[in-house]
Amino acid sequence: MASRSATIPIVLILAYLSSPAAAFNVTRLLGEFSDFTTFNNLLSQTKLAEDINRRQTITVLAVDNSAAGGISSLPSDVQPKVLSMHVVLDYYDTAKLGDIKNHSALLTTMFQSSGQATDRMGFLNFTKRSDGVMVFGSAQPGAQMTSHMVKSVTSRPYNISVLQVSAPIVPPGVGGSSDRGKATAPAPAPATKGKKGAPPPKDEEAPAPAPSDDASTDAPADAPGPAADGPTADGPAVDGPTSDGPAADGPTADGPAADAPAHKKSSDEAAADAPEGSAAGRVVAAAGLGIVALLMTTI
Repeated sequence: MASRSATIPIVLILAYLSSPAAAFNVTRLLGEFSDFTTFNNLLSQTKLAEDINRRQTITVLAVDNSAAGGISSLPSDVQPKVLSMHVVLDYYDTAKLGDIKNHSALLTTMFQSSGQATDRMGFLNFTKRSDGVMVFGSAQPGAQMTSHMVKSVTSRPYNISVLQVSAPIVPPGVGGSSDRGKATAPAPAPATKGKKGAPPPKDEEAPAPAPSDDASTDAPADAPGPAADGPTADGPAVDGPTSDGPAADGPTADGPAADAPAHKKSSDEAAADAPEGSAAGRVVAAAGLGIVALLMTTI
């Protein structure tokens, strides 16, 4: 009986040590490093530490106190979702990550197993770049891989590995804020403004045809350009100038020349008009007066 009673505590101890609860305690592990106090407190406050401790194989991507503000500033209902994005459901240390085939992998997180994730929100993209830097990011479409691995903090092979990453990994739309932001900034707004602004140029171009109409009215097609300033169509100049008059002696614009034909005047009127016309007329008139004076003396 004594031997049987002695074996019972041993069995209980072995069962306790092999149970998931005894595999590790994440808060105790992180409690040894003061740089991760804020992150460790968030795990306790959100009760996520209890879920982690029930796992047998886990990898925690922790951020230090300087970067943890990106999580603590989120709404209280969003913090557990973001924190669970930093818990990978497998064991990865730096050596295993470096040996991943093709240096790229899709990692399943605790957020995916919670049933709250949609699409690829509960997955992480991992890539080892050509320069050797290992980067993590949400697998959600449009997400950027901006969190790179800094170092290995601690591990309990092959149960838990704690790795430090440079920045929190926040999936787009995890709290609904990104979706609301997209809804309040529609892309068609600039196009609407462009349509409203289009009519003014058309209104400014509308008066353009007016000058062309006026120009066609002011310039008749049947009248040559130089003749527009000359005599009117009903002037006698159209009938032709006299045979002995040059173009300079023709009618002026103020009066017609039709009222001075030479063949309709008498010889006396011609003599009277001669002095006004030319020097030859004045000579003829003087000779006529001399002849008259001579006749008068002889009488």
